[in-house]
Parts: sequence; structure tokens; C-alpha cells
Amino acid sequence: MGIGELDREAHVPEGRPSGTAGGPRTLAEALRARGDDGLAALLRARPDLLGPVPNDLTQLATRAGTRASVVRALDRLDRFSLQVAETLAVAPDPAPYPVLLDLFGGRDEPDIEAALPRAVALLREQALVWGDDDRLRLVRTARELLSPSPQHPSPTGLGPTVAEATAGMSPGRLQEIVAAAGLPSTHDPVSAVASLTALFTDRERMAALLDTAPPEALAVLDRLVWGPPYGEVTAKPTPPVGWLRDRGLLLPVSPRTVVLPREVALHLRGGRAHRAPEPRAPELRVAREYRPQVVDSAAAGQAYAALATVEELLKSWDHGGPPVLRAGGLSVRDLKRTATALDVSEPVAAFWLELAYGAGLLASDGEADERYAPTPAYDDWLDQPPAERWARLVTAWLTATRTPGLAGGQDAKGRTLSALGPDLDRAAAPEVRHRVLGLLATLPPGAAADPESLLARLRWARPSRSSGAGGTAGRPGGAPAPAAGAAAEPGAAGPWASEVRTATAAAPAPSAAVRPPADLRERLARWVLDDAELLGITGRGALSTAARALLNLPLAEAAAPAAEGGGVEPEVAVERAAELLEPLLPQAVDHVLLQADLTAVAPGPLLRPLADALAVLADVESKGGATVYRFTPGSVRRALDTGRTASDLHAFLAAHSRTPVPQPLAYLVDDVARKHGHLRIGAASAYVRCDDDALLGEILADRRSAPLRLRRLAPTVLAAQTDPASLLDGLRSMGYAPAAESAEGDVLITRADAYRTPPRTAPAPVPDGPPAPDATLLAAAVRAIRAGDHAATAVRKEPAVPVTAGGLPRTSAAETLATVQAAALTGSAVWIGYVNAEGAASQRVIAPVRVEGGFVTGYDHTADEVRTYPLHRITGVAELADEEV
Repeated sequence: MGIGELDREAHVPEGRPSGTAGGPRTLAEALRARGDDGLAALLRARPDLLGPVPNDLTQLATRAGTRASVVRALDRLDRFSLQVAETLAVAPDPAPYPVLLDLFGGRDEPDIEAALPRAVALLREQALVWGDDDRLRLVRTARELLSPSPQHPSPTGLGPTVAEATAGMSPGRLQEIVAAAGLPSTHDPVSAVASLTALFTDRERMAALLDTAPPEALAVLDRLVWGPPYGEVTAKPTPPVGWLRDRGLLLPVSPRTVVLPREVALHLRGGRAHRAPEPRAPELRVAREYRPQVVDSAAAGQAYAALATVEELLKSWDHGGPPVLRAGGLSVRDLKRTATALDVSEPVAAFWLELAYGAGLLASDGEADERYAPTPAYDDWLDQPPAERWARLVTAWLTATRTPGLAGGQDAKGRTLSALGPDLDRAAAPEVRHRVLGLLATLPPGAAADPESLLARLRWARPSRSSGAGGTAGRPGGAPAPAAGAAAEPGAAGPWASEVRTATAAAPAPSAAVRPPADLRERLARWVLDDAELLGITGRGALSTAARALLNLPLAEAAAPAAEGGGVEPEVAVERAAELLEPLLPQAVDHVLLQADLTAVAPGPLLRPLADALAVLADVESKGGATVYRFTPGSVRRALDTGRTASDLHAFLAAHSRTPVPQPLAYLVDDVARKHGHLRIGAASAYVRCDDDALLGEILADRRSAPLRLRRLAPTVLAAQTDPASLLDGLRSMGYAPAAESAEGDVLITRADAYRTPPRTAPAPVPDGPPAPDATLLAAAVRAIRAGDHAATAVRKEPAVPVTAGGLPRTSAAETLATVQAAALTGSAVWIGYVNAEGAASQRVIAPVRVEGGFVTGYDHTADEVRTYPLHRITGVAELADEEV
């Protein structure tokens, strides 16, 4: 549909008052009849209409009927509201409310009778439906999107009307059908179509006609009645199909394709447009119930494990992580290594990587050989209390559009999607997270939801518009259409069964261009349940108390039930959640238990300085409620490389152990320290220096040193044809404890936290359309639209001044000056056309108070403030009628 058609739907004839005794005649009139609260509700539900703010209500109505905006609005309807819109698309235009109710089963369905007014009110609020109850109209674009066609079957499973299906049929063929149906002949095609339509909509006459049909023909109708209505036939139709075609019960679309007319299908359905209307949301069932204390304890334990996992991940990349792929992201091999290091599966490893990335704790360093590394924000995060660190991770996860579950899959072009790489953003992710958690919040504390009922509830709240196409109309999830009656089983329709199957299979498939990604929202919801458990948002499937407090954060667009009306500032919600979680987290301890087998047991989470120092001095052997560290020669040498001496290590162990330092551990420290630094390695390309020439001779004689290509330059110096780092690693692998030295001969001290990226911001979420407007913006927008509409619909005095193609008045400079001067003297308002410095044209109603120096200053009713306009930018001016002044 072109813009011109939209304008005709939205246009208000000049001088016609908004609204009439017979109800609004256009969408713009319907909007004009609304109060300010009604306009604000429309703009809140469809924020895309605000970009930019419409000049007047006619422009707002035109924009509300554009295809992109209508598609967005339809995609945000719940299942029953969408079913109502789909029903209006196949109903007469306009459709009285009783007719709409009858298409849902009439007053025999109490649930539908109770829910239908709410759905109609919602469609009216969002400007998808307008008109009074006796003349309900679906906006033209929505009707075109939802009406049946061969390329896009209706979700109702209905086909075209008799008038639409016979549009290209010859008059002679129409008369043959009329005669075969037992109707008197007519003089023209229009009356013939009207006669057939009257027959098919008359229940008594239609029942009498079908009573004469062969059973096989009725079986064919049964297979088509609930859709799809199209079927293929052979060049020479079989008798049952021929009987139906002769009487217009099947109408030809092409030489090999027939369609079941809408009126016939509605008669066979008993007047119902949808096979299974869903006026009520599916019940959210409880799978199990726990004491809230049990849920909070389990969630807190998992929250602590989440913090430990993120910390372990980033600490392992302290000296620089894996390289960034040329196309962006992490390679499959590096993802596997990360998963192995964290002792988790690859999808879970991708989740932790994306979580740290989304929280701004991890990024690429931007160097020529680009690598991943922790950011400076990671150090700030480590300094925060554990509960605040958890809240920061959760808030980042709630708003992120990146979807870790897609990593490892393929995009539309068959390319593998990498963790931390591009193309992982899905705009629907934050909304799905909020909806899932919001539904969990509606359950009593300690109650875990049944996952399948939760997914069914989500499908009802946001159905796919194409899920009903192709014969799945009205069934949740697009289940296959069961065949009706005797034709349900092969062979039940007698010798014509094969033709029935051909007809059923002939429906055109939904266009790939309009088919949404397969079950993306359902996959997102399942990932949300898993991720929430990993993060400690839920415990044993139930929402924790801390998470309930955190969900008071304002949500985008369709807010979750728990968050609606919460009115809590984000900072307050985060602080409250941290306060609730803090007592449940294990308290940090300042000691370990040293054991004779060269291990140390940490009975809980260690204080940060102690944990950092012990991570250098020992290797983690096992994790859990108590972490076990093991001391090895390599780990002790690592501590000595940081500049500590043997006495420093003895003092550290004695100060932080609740048990005496075991003798084997003391011997290990002393033995490694005695050897440490005897060998010195520097850059020549590399050399080895030692005061003990016998030790150098031993190294030269060792066959394992051959790859280092050493040769003696002096009794105490060996040269190597390799770099110092490789030489250090090679000698350490041979059992020696060399130390690196600078060009001045000083020992080089290495630090554990040596590398960070430059300051990085967290990745910005990819929004799903414009953000929801706040109350201030809505009030200002409504005020501006009202004022602009007043200017656009103001009645001018006759004779009217010339008007440009854009609707602006056109007068000469002298006429313009004279008119505004007269208005300033009399204190009256005038209608002006104005073009600003950017070339944007607008209409305004102003009350001039001063005209001088080439400018007019006056009160602008459109902007609701005093403004000054250059006279040379005013295209023309006209006086207003007395009743408009």
C-alpha cells in the first residue's frame, strides 16, 4: 500500500469537525476523539511513532498505518488479541461487534465473551482497530498483512471470499455454477456472485445443498475446512471434486488448483473463524515447592560459585588471553581449552565468557596481534564486596542482547558463530529474560515453575504470526492439522483418498521472508532458565529473594508482572538485592590449614590479598566448599620470581596457617630458594651466567640441552641461539631454577597481574526498536501533537489564500507583513506556514505581539510558548475564522 492510500485513510476533510454523530470516519478522527491519556497510551505502546514527533494527528494516523509500524505492533500482541485481529481481517469491513463475537462462537463461550472486550480495547488503544462497536475497522495495512492470499495463507485457515475467488471468472462459467447450485440465472456477474454468496451464507439452504452431496465430496470438504483451503486437482477431476466445482463449493484458482471459498468454510465450521481460540493465558503450574530458606541458600551457593568461576576465568588470562580471530571472536580450540580449564561444557564456558564481556570485565586489547585480556574494570570489580559483584553481573546479564547459546551454531550464510564474536546479538533476549523471571516472580516464594507450562505461557504472550499458517490455525505451537471426520485415516475416503491427500498437501508454504527464526524465543526462554540457575538468580528452579528485589529494575516495553508499578530506582534495587544476598554468602577467612603432604586447605573463601599470594605460591588441586592447594618446586620458584625470599615465604606461611608449618614444606622452600638465581639468563640473543663453571659444564653435557644450542663463551658464561623466555622454560624443564636478569645484571621480578587492556566500555545492547518513552516525553509529545493538529485543522476565513502542494499557505511578502501587523494590533491569532533553516516545513497558529526588524514575535499555540520567526521564512499567512480565534 502506498503513502497516498495511507493518507486517504488518515485524512480529515478540511473544515470537518473531528468525530460525527455516526462515529469517526477515519483513523485520524478516531485519534482526535481520544483524550490526552489515550494518545499517551498509544505512544507508550508504539514508541516508534515518536521518531520524530508527528506534526499533527493526521500525520500520527498515517505513521500508525505504515507497514513497518503495524508489523511491529502485531508482533507484540498476545495470542488472543492477535486472533481477534486475524478474525477482523476475514470479517466484513466494517464489522459490528456482534458479528465479531459470532465468529468466535457467540455467547456459547463465556471465556471468549469475557475476554473479547479487553482484546478489542487493546487493539483500539494501539490504533490497530478504530471505529465504534457497530463499525469496527482493522487498519488497512493490518488487513492486508492478515488477509488470506495464495502466497500468505491466513492463520485462520480461511480462503478468499466468493467475490474474490471469482474475480477473473467468465460470465458464462458463473452462470453455469449458479444453475448447478439450483439458483435462478442472473443478468450480470455481480448479481451472480451476490446470489452465490447469499446461498453460502444461508444456513438452511446451504444445509439442504450439502445433504445432496456424495459422501466422498463431503470427505474432501472435511480435509480442507480448517485449512489450508487450497488444493491441487488433476486435469480431469474425479466425480466428487467435479461435483463440488460445478456448484461453486470449490472454485478454480488455476487450471490445477482449487480453493474452498470463505463462506463455505465458515458454514462447515459453524461460523467460527478460529478452530481453537485461546482467550485465557495458559496456567503457570508449580512443579515443586521448597521452603524459601532452602531456595535462598541454594541460590547463594550458586551465586558464590558464579563469582569464583568468573574470577578464575579472568585470572587465567592475567598475562593475556587467547588471540582474537580475524573475523572476531574466540576460536573453537580456545573455547575448548577454556572449558577444560573451568571444568565445564563448552556452552557453559561460552556463557561465562559472554557474561564477563557483557559486564565490561573482559575485552580485546586492540594491539596488532590482538588478544583478549581483563580490563581495568575487572580490578575495580574485585575490590567490591561479593554481593555487589554478583548484582553487577546479574544486571549486565538482564540487559544484554548478546546470546551465548548461539555460539557454535551457524548464521544465515553458513558461517560458524564464535563466542565473543559478532552476530550474537538478539534484540529479543532482554525481553524474554524479563518475561521468564517476571512469570517466576508471580509464583509464591519457594515455588518452582513447571518449564513446559512456562513456555506455553510465553508462547501465548508472544505468538508467532506465521505459526498458524498452512493449516495450523489456532493451535498452540503450530501443531499439524488433524484431518476431520472419515478422511482422518488413509483409505477412509474411499477411492478418492489419494486426491484428498494431494489437495491437502497443495497449500503454499509461508514465505521465508515473513517466517520468524525457528523457535528462537522458546530457545531463549530455555537458556534463561539454565543461565538463571548458573548465576544464582534461581535456586532449585525457584526465584530467590535477592533476585525478586533486583527485578524491581524498570523493564523495557512489556514489563514483567513483578516489576510493573514497582517504582524502585535501579540503584536502590541493586543495593537491596546485595543486602539480602550478603548474609547468605560464605564469609571470607584469613587462614589456611597446612598439611604434611605439601598441601594447604582453605576452609572457605580467602581474603583477597591472601588468595592472590597463595595462588602464586601454590597450585589449586581441587575446588569446592574447601579449596585444596598443592606446593611444588615450580610454584615455590614462581613465588621467588616475584621478588620474595625464602624467609619471606616462611613468615607468610607461619602467619596464615592455623597449623604449624610442616617440615617437608619448609625443606621444599629452602631447597628451591638455595638453587634459585644461581643461573642468570639475559639477552644476547640469550646467555646463561653462573659463578659455578662445573654447573655450566653439567648443562652442556646434558643431552636435553641440545635444542637450546648452547656454547661456552667463558668459564662462567654460556650463549644460546634462542630468546631468553624460551631459554628460561628449557632450563626449568630440565630441573634447574634460573632467574632472568636485566642488562645491568639485576634479577628481573615478575608480577602475577601484569597485563590489562586499555579502558574499555561494556558492549552496548542492540535495542529492539526505540526505547520506551518516559512520562515527561509523552506529555510533551501529546501537547505538541495537539497544538499542531489545532494549527492544521483551524478553519480559515474565506476567501482562502492559495495553498502549496505541501498544505502551507502562500502569500506575498507584503501581504504577509500586513496581515501579521494587523493581527498584532488586534491581538488575534493567524495561521502561518513556516520553513526552518533545515528546510522542514510546518503549519503553526501564532498570536503576534511585535513585528519589527524583519521578525515577528508572538505566542505559538503549536509550541505552547513565545517564539520569534524571521518573516522571510514564512511562506504565507491566513486569518482564522472567528470561532477559531
